[in-house]
This record gives sequence, structure tokens and C-alpha cells, in this order.
Amino acid sequence: MKKALYTLLILVLIGLFAFFMAGAKIIDEQTNVLLKLDHGDIPEDVKKVHDDLLIADWHADNLLWDRDVLKELNHGHVDVPRLIKGNFTLQVFDAVIKTPKGQNYDRNSGDTDNITALAIANRWPMRTWSSLVERALHQSKKLHGAEERSDGKLQIIRTKSDLQNLLSERSKNKDLVGGLLAIEGLHALEGKLENLQKVYDAGYRVMGLTHFFDNEVGGSSAGIDQRGLTAFGKDVIVKMNEMDITIDLAHASSALIKDVLELTTKPIVVSHTGVKGTYESPRNLSDDQLRAIAAKGGVVGIGFWDGAVGSPQTTDIVKAMRHAVDIIGIDHVCLGSDWDGGTTTLFDAANIWVLTEALMNGGFSNEEIYKIMGGNQIEFLKNNLPS
Repeated sequence: MKKALYTLLILVLIGLFAFFMAGAKIIDEQTNVLLKLDHGDIPEDVKKVHDDLLIADWHADNLLWDRDVLKELNHGHVDVPRLIKGNFTLQVFDAVIKTPKGQNYDRNSGDTDNITALAIANRWPMRTWSSLVERALHQSKKLHGAEERSDGKLQIIRTKSDLQNLLSERSKNKDLVGGLLAIEGLHALEGKLENLQKVYDAGYRVMGLTHFFDNEVGGSSAGIDQRGLTAFGKDVIVKMNEMDITIDLAHASSALIKDVLELTTKPIVVSHTGVKGTYESPRNLSDDQLRAIAAKGGVVGIGFWDGAVGSPQTTDIVKAMRHAVDIIGIDHVCLGSDWDGGTTTLFDAANIWVLTEALMNGGFSNEEIYKIMGGNQIEFLKNNLPS
């Protein structure tokens, strides 16, 4: 009997060890899929255009996973070496705070949470297991730690001068990339306005109001009530404007988008989305929403995955971009990959040139490609980052 109990205990301990050391990595590899590893050599005509771009992307969830962003991996989509290989100027690194079990694009409650188990498996500090704001602070710490170890190859951008310094340095040395911190869902504030200052101090400059469920700020496109701004949410928007924090309306309900655009005094971003004009999805933007966002000086990041554009094929990504440009003009369309967000894509950061090629084949001019691939995002940040 004692021997059986001893054996059982050993098996339990082995199972727990495997969960802590391998569980999160297995989930990462199974959910962040790269369909094509070898795209061959970049054609010379594409290289000529691509090398002159300032490439920037509004949304990647790399910080959620058990990885070192400074090490190049053969799975997933983003790390600093691949960003440098792809000629990236800037990548927004997003902190995922909470997701519901069985998450979908139609209807979710906030009563369950997948991230607690992932935080434990990732060996995050115990304080992150129960505190949403601590999850944001920890993911910021991860990126800041990487910056310190990067020998200058990763530079976190917090202000307009930080961005200008990055652009100046990259004009002489392209073996470096900027990182900008974002939050996916202001349930991270835990209903406390004072936590906005706390996450700002941690370096976050772009903040999505909701994710897959309604929260204290307002409604999600995949929430139960899909409401607009709450009273607390209105206070948050006013404070974000005062602090020059960029509002991200990805995952926002239609009512929330309307309320925010009426209240905000600053341009907003929709970091990763699709458009209903090419692919019908509850979380994609209608033509009227596109126009309203652009009228306020906002920009829209077009996603690279099937849930946004119909398939991960570059032709579908370019089709969505063409529709958005036709509706709101070339100055309002950007990249919004959703890399490493549990997505399957055809290319990673190192091979972003295949999208440059697809835009060329889609009839976009070199100037238009420059704007879509990063110029618009860089210009937006030049105007809207804190001084």
C-alpha cells in the first residue's frame, strides 16, 4: 500500500513538473502556427522596395508565452532576431490579461479565465495568478528585461523623443528594433482608475478597452451585453486623453465604438481587425465604422489570420487592405498581424517581405506600400505619443 502511494506521489510530481516545464510551450507551439517556413529568397525588385520601408505592426501577443524574445525560434511568429531580419522598425508587444474558456467571436462571459493556468505554467510570480493588473506589470517587466539584455537591439518606445531617436539610429544601423507596450483589455485596471497611472508608469502607451468579454469599461464585440461605455469607462477615456494614452478599439462592441468616438478628443487605433466589406465577422468593422474612425484621425490595422480576412493567404489580406483604402483612404490603413495570438499565419516577421510582394502584385504604388507597411503607424505615433 505504501509503495503504491509512493509511486502515485512520484507520478503526480512528474506530472506537475512536466506541466510547469513543458505545458505552456506545447500550447504555444500548437496554437501559434506558421504554415510556411521557407519562402525562398526575396526577389530583387521586391527587395528594392522592401529595404526602403519603415515597417511597423500594431499587435503581437509574444509576451504571453514562455519565451525569450531575444532568441529566434522555429515556431510562432515574432522575436527580435526575426523582426530585424524582416527590416522592422517597430513592433507593438501586447499584454494579454484574461481570456474566457471556450472563447469565440459571438458570445462570452468574463466568469472564467484561461490565463491563470497559463501564468502558473509559465512560472509567473504568484501575485499574477489572482491579480489582473499584476499580469500587465509582469509582462512589461519581461520586455524591459529583454531590452536590458539586448545590447541596444531592442529599444522600448515611451515618448515622441524615444521614437525620433530610434528612427535616427536606424538610419545608420538597421540591426535594432523598437518595441511599444500595449494592453489587451482594461479589465487590467480591476475597476480602479488609479491603476491607469500604474500601468502607464510600467511603459504602456496603447490600451485596448476590451477583449473577448464585457468589462468595467464597456462592451466587447463578443460579450454578453455588448454595451457602450459605462460611467467608469467615461472616466477612463477622459483620463487616457489627458495622459496621451492611445485608445485601441479592437474587440470593442458597436455601441462602445460609437460612445468612444463621441467622447474622445484624440485619434484612436483599431490595432488588429478585418473589414465586413470583404469578410463578415462579428468583430470586423463596417464601412460606416471605418469612416467614423478615419474622421477622427484614427488608423486601422488589418490582420493576417483567417478570423479577420477569411484565410491567411496574402491575397485575402491585400483584399481587405484594398477595401479599407477605398473606403477611408491610404493614410488610415496599417498592419495588425495578431501574431502569436493563437493564430495561424502564412509568414512570420522575418518573411514579412511576402506581404510587400503581395501589395506590389495587388497594384499598390511604392508610396502606398510605404504607408501601409509602417509609415502610417509611425506618423500616428509621432503625433500621439506622450511628449
